[in-house]
Amino acid sequence: MPATTATSPRRKVLLLASHALALLVGFGAGIYALPILTAPPGPSAEEVAQAVVGGMYSGEFRRDLKDSDPLHWGEGTVTLSPQQVVFTGRLAPGPDYKLYLSPEFVETEADFKRLKSTMLRVGDVKTFENFIVTLPEGTDPSRFTSVIVWCETFSQFITAAQYREPG
Repeated sequence: MPATTATSPRRKVLLLASHALALLVGFGAGIYALPILTAPPGPSAEEVAQAVVGGMYSGEFRRDLKDSDPLHWGEGTVTLSPQQVVFTGRLAPGPDYKLYLSPEFVETEADFKRLKSTMLRVGDVKTFENFIVTLPEGTDPSRFTSVIVWCETFSQFITAAQYREPG
């Protein structure tokens, strides 16, 4: 059989498919890794300890919520004062995390989307271990019951903590 220098159509398709898959995997890994690589350092244990003084409410972020999974979770304690939300613990790394106060506890993406118009978007979460987020001027935490971390870019529920009972 004579040797041929031309690549068969089947081989071209396989090469194109394998390169496209490698590109997609690399792109996905980059989107996941970029926030980790560019995240500023979280507040120190001393800063967090000082910030929780005067906290009125506290709750727990847990890994076992309905829409939490190995890539979307939080665990630790969240404390609210009239000025700020303080978190001691860890979040799964990801892009574009936002912190919300909600009048109802939610643990699913569907519930978040249903109630989003009743929530207050507090600010950005830029660290994955401990954070301190300042509440907007005039915010009354007693008007809400829960704190939620949400990934805005991918519309993904990350975690939530109920810090007071409704009513």
